Amino acid sequence: MLTKEQVKEIKEHLNRAQNPIFFFDNDPDGLCSFLLLQRYIERGKGVPIKSFPDLAGDYFRRVNELNSDYIFILDKPVISQEFWEKVEQVNLPVVWIDHHELQGKVPDFVNYYNPLYNEDKKSEPVSALCYQISNKKEDMWIALIGAISDKFLPEFSSDFKKKYPDLYYDSKDAFDVFYKSDIGRIARLMDAGLKDKTSNVVSMLKFLMKAKNPYEVLEESSKNYSMHKRFNQIEKKYQRLLKDALENYNPKEKILFFQYGGDLSISAELSNELSYKFPDKCVVVMRVKTDKVSISMRGKKVKEKLEKAIKGIEGASGGGHEDAVGAQVRIGDLELFKKRFRESC
Repeated sequence: MLTKEQVKEIKEHLNRAQNPIFFFDNDPDGLCSFLLLQRYIERGKGVPIKSFPDLAGDYFRRVNELNSDYIFILDKPVISQEFWEKVEQVNLPVVWIDHHELQGKVPDFVNYYNPLYNEDKKSEPVSALCYQISNKKEDMWIALIGAISDKFLPEFSSDFKKKYPDLYYDSKDAFDVFYKSDIGRIARLMDAGLKDKTSNVVSMLKFLMKAKNPYEVLEESSKNYSMHKRFNQIEKKYQRLLKDALENYNPKEKILFFQYGGDLSISAELSNELSYKFPDKCVVVMRVKTDKVSISMRGKKVKEKLEKAIKGIEGASGGGHEDAVGAQVRIGDLELFKKRFRESC
């Protein structure tokens, strides 16, 4: 977790910010991190980051468009040099909260917070850190959604269970809660909502910034109709792909490779569930696009294996946690990547 001094410093930044912009990773942990801080100060706008692997320089235009006086970056491990250069030109304060291993250097003008570099060296999801900062008990459900989406069961889950026993699945496994409970269903609703068109994402953010409890999200209404509609659309495609992956699974192999195409990016979601079903396997889910392949991997020490597999491959990139990573390679290098990954296992 963050230290008491770090929490105090971040609160001071939040209190000084009159019109902050929150850039957050395009997943439930990032979304919930934004919601927790925005609902804490009741100010600011949120912008999901869809660029990979970094926060691209193009996103800086949103700072000017929204006339922001403070920049917060949540749950994003890599920031482009172009973005930093544009920030430095306008001399705006930056607060960066993350839980991944640092890639590159942190500029001197950035206030950087990461529990991995504290004394206990733990890497709780950013939503858990933001709940530590806001400490608003009424927002516990938001913090839990972000945490279980990142395969982390926080201490306050027992408090949530007492308050919302009908929404919870009693387990010490975060993904049991994620896949077998209604609070997990809300997490998947949010995840699907982030994959909608921009106008619907904006509507979802406005709705979630005001939602009083998890039931308002779970129950379909005119306020959250687009979220539920998008979830139902994605769920049909997701279940079909999951079925294909399971039918093609070879129990004799130690790696589960699954490849698919299309515009819908659900590699992380597929790799999470396949890893949940087959915890002893390395899971590699590949989405093929026109000229490149986006890859999501899960497994014990998979980051180390990824680094070996992409070393020396031009244009290849990747990173993440020790047991959960994302990567990109050019389509012409896919077979080479797979060969190397097999050798690294």
